[in-house]
Amino acid sequence: KGLQDAGVDVLDIGMSGTEEIYFATFHLGVDGGIEVTASHNPMDYNGMKLVREGARPISGDTGLRDVQRLAEANDFPPVNEAARGSYRQISLRDAYIDHLLGYISVSNLTPLKLVVNSGNGAAGPVIDAVEARLKALGAPVEFIKIHNTPDGTFPNGIPNPLLPECRDDTRKAVIEHGADMGIAFDGDFDRCFLFDEKGQFIEGYYIVGLLAEAFLEKHPGAKIIHDPRLTWNTEAVVTAAGGTPVMSKTGHAFIKERMRLEDAVYGGEMSAHHYFRDFAYCDSGMIPWLLVAELVCLKGQSLGGLVADRMAAFPASGEINS
Repeated sequence: KGLQDAGVDVLDIGMSGTEEIYFATFHLGVDGGIEVTASHNPMDYNGMKLVREGARPISGDTGLRDVQRLAEANDFPPVNEAARGSYRQISLRDAYIDHLLGYISVSNLTPLKLVVNSGNGAAGPVIDAVEARLKALGAPVEFIKIHNTPDGTFPNGIPNPLLPECRDDTRKAVIEHGADMGIAFDGDFDRCFLFDEKGQFIEGYYIVGLLAEAFLEKHPGAKIIHDPRLTWNTEAVVTAAGGTPVMSKTGHAFIKERMRLEDAVYGGEMSAHHYFRDFAYCDSGMIPWLLVAELVCLKGQSLGGLVADRMAAFPASGEINS
């Protein structure tokens, strides 16, 4: 109502993940987007992620403080009913799935069993749509879905697989079903977390290296952005594959800005945020697992096998985040 009162035409895409707002904003060429989400925070929290045209972030130094000043001044003109904005509900799910599957060649997928834990967040309906599309395309991928139904009370716990205590259901399901890989999401699925065939959690640090390798096979000599917290594996993998590693400040606004500056094809943080040039330099939780699944099939190795040497060469004790 507030947007319409201000003369804004509103397109409502319904319940969505953060990246679906990013996609809608750049795909439709609209002036901005708003995702209502508290991500992995407790269920009594809420918030908003804001982007401008092209899905560029609106953060503290790129407009958010201007919004704060306007809100605090509270000096808004009366509503002009004649200029009131419109409201329309739309769905972009099919176009979004088309975009996701454009990052892989479905024909590369060999028989694969995946455990997917959507954490009762927004990922479930998207996973259902990806599963249906892959089935229609004849891809031999089996999905074992747990906590797949969106439920804002989060009956199975807060969806934050970065916390060790939130990983057990995925680990057990991988082992129980003999899956090739486990995938777990946070509430708005802007991050995905991967488990190997033994149910072992794979630190995001090593996934950055895997995705960098995958992109450099398709884009030789490309630049890869990484954050400064853990660097050695990423730098070694990127350099060995003929790419150029570029360090950026931690944080999505800094990563996105540096990617645009360098025209980098991919950027990754150890926190499981992964950014893609062809996704308007935005982060996605769906694209990474698709790329890793394709890589597992192409290499003919398990996920654990793909990262074992890297984990041995560059061990990581995890991040103390207090």
